[in-house]
Amino acid sequence: MTHDESAAQRSTLVDTLTEVALGAARNAYTPYSGLGVGAAALTGPPVGPAVAGTEPGITPPPGRGDGRDRIVVGCNVENASYGLTLCAECSLVSDLHRTGGGRLLELVVVTHTGEPLSPCGRCRQLLYEHGGPDLVVHTARGAVRLGELLPDAFGPGDLA
Repeated sequence: MTHDESAAQRSTLVDTLTEVALGAARNAYTPYSGLGVGAAALTGPPVGPAVAGTEPGITPPPGRGDGRDRIVVGCNVENASYGLTLCAECSLVSDLHRTGGGRLLELVVVTHTGEPLSPCGRCRQLLYEHGGPDLVVHTARGAVRLGELLPDAFGPGDLA
């Protein structure tokens, strides 16, 4: 594969994730702010002990797939008690596990008008647990690794 082919595939992936995230944003429940947000991510096989039962060399629990090559999606859901509002990334992580688990590899977050967003601090921490520092987040300034957006993150290894 040439560099141009690889760049074209990455562009197609980002376009696909953006389209899926935009569809989710348009279905968001936002009666208070009116700001629909959607998130879409490409998954891969789980690595490390971050998810129980998915350590290297150990078979995932029954009913769990290998997490490869699918897109998971989420949208924000507001609540009259604002603190209970769920960000799009939260429902995306729920979808990740609902559809068999795995690891997040690439992520796009957009508004209902298609503007790219960067995950908030809470969501960065949540995403770290499921994608690690190498999760590629596509932002308005381009592709950025989650480790750059959340340096010195707290992770499962800190609980030992």
